[in-house]
Amino acid sequence: MNDNDVQKQIQQMVRFIRQEAEEKANEISVSAEEEFNIEKLQLVEAEKKKIRQEYERKQKQVEIRKKIEYSMQLNASRIKVLQAQDDLVNSMKEAASKELLRVSGHHHHYRALLKALIVQSLLRLKEPALLMRCREDDVQHVEHVLDDAKEEYASKAEVHAPDVIIDDIYLPGAPTHNDAHGLSCSGGVVLASRDGKIVFENTLDARLEVAFRKKLPQIRKQLFGSVAA
Repeated sequence: MNDNDVQKQIQQMVRFIRQEAEEKANEISVSAEEEFNIEKLQLVEAEKKKIRQEYERKQKQVEIRKKIEYSMQLNASRIKVLQAQDDLVNSMKEAASKELLRVSGHHHHYRALLKALIVQSLLRLKEPALLMRCREDDVQHVEHVLDDAKEEYASKAEVHAPDVIIDDIYLPGAPTHNDAHGLSCSGGVVLASRDGKIVFENTLDARLEVAFRKKLPQIRKQLFGSVAA
């Protein structure tokens, strides 16, 4: 083999090696690009997922805030409605209290009422000796009906007439414009056992309070309907 043949073989080997190297380089380049594209796609999908999760989280926060705000507004509205209802009911009670002040102005009817209140109190307490308080303005009215009231009680209870002493400490008088929110009494009596352990308040104001509490559900139903009651 001469030098030319050797040179040709060497060149063929070089071309073969170069071709293999180029093919290998192409394979590596294609593989790297595929891996890059796959990794890039994974990164993009991961970022999309994060964005979706963040959006859903913020959307839930917005929905929760809306629900809280709606609930607060609804509760505030309910409170306003209930307050308005209470104001109306209380205004009715105040009007009834003012009407009570007129009761004692009709002496004949008021004395009959005092007698009934005393009899009722005696029947409730059933004590042989009692202390009774009334307004200072009502002392004459009470004295006028007391004996008849004791006899009526004795007849109904089938006992002896009790010993009733009118206390010289009086119930407060009717409210005045100067002291509208102070202690006051529209009329009636308070009876107690002599030892003070048993007390029965039978004033007009106390009876109004009892009647008002008892009738309150019915009052609310008539004013505001079955739902408000």
